[in-house]
Formats: sequence, structure tokens, C-alpha cells
Amino acid sequence: MGILAARADERVRDVTLTEDSLVVQLMDGRILSTPLAWFPRLLHGTAAQRANWQLAGGGYGIHWPDLDEDLSTEGLLRGAPASSQRAVAV
Repeated sequence: MGILAARADERVRDVTLTEDSLVVQLMDGRILSTPLAWFPRLLHGTAAQRANWQLAGGGYGIHWPDLDEDLSTEGLLRGAPASSQRAVAV
């Protein structure tokens, strides 16, 4: 007897930024929430800059043109914070 499992679809459906979190909803229904502090460019951006995001990489990435920030669903699923080399000076 086989086990029925939902097919994984790691493409981005929606992105929400709260005061302290990045929340990404995937096409397969999963919701990823990570601390905004992991992504200094997003953390220090204005609300308008954070709201200006677009899908990248065929839906497997998110790009913030005003902040020069790019994140992938692969990295978010791995729990990988932004590299310290890319951190923005405060």
C-alpha cells in the first residue's frame, strides 16, 4: 500500500515582513518564518523598501531591488542567515 504525500513545491507564493520576521509562504502551503535580524539589509531597510520585492529564479528566489538583497527558498529551508560579509554597516 502506497503513502500519499503532497508534492513539494518550494516556489514562493507570498512574502510578508513583520517588525521582526520574514515570513515566506511556499506554493505547497508551507510557511517559513525567520528572524529579520538574520538579514541586515532587510532589517535596516524602510517599510517601502521591504515591500518592494519580486520573484526571482523562476519563483525559487526573492529579490529586493531597493536593498540589493536576494534570498532563495533553498537557503531559507536550510535555515541559513545572510553571510556576515554581506552585512550592512549600521
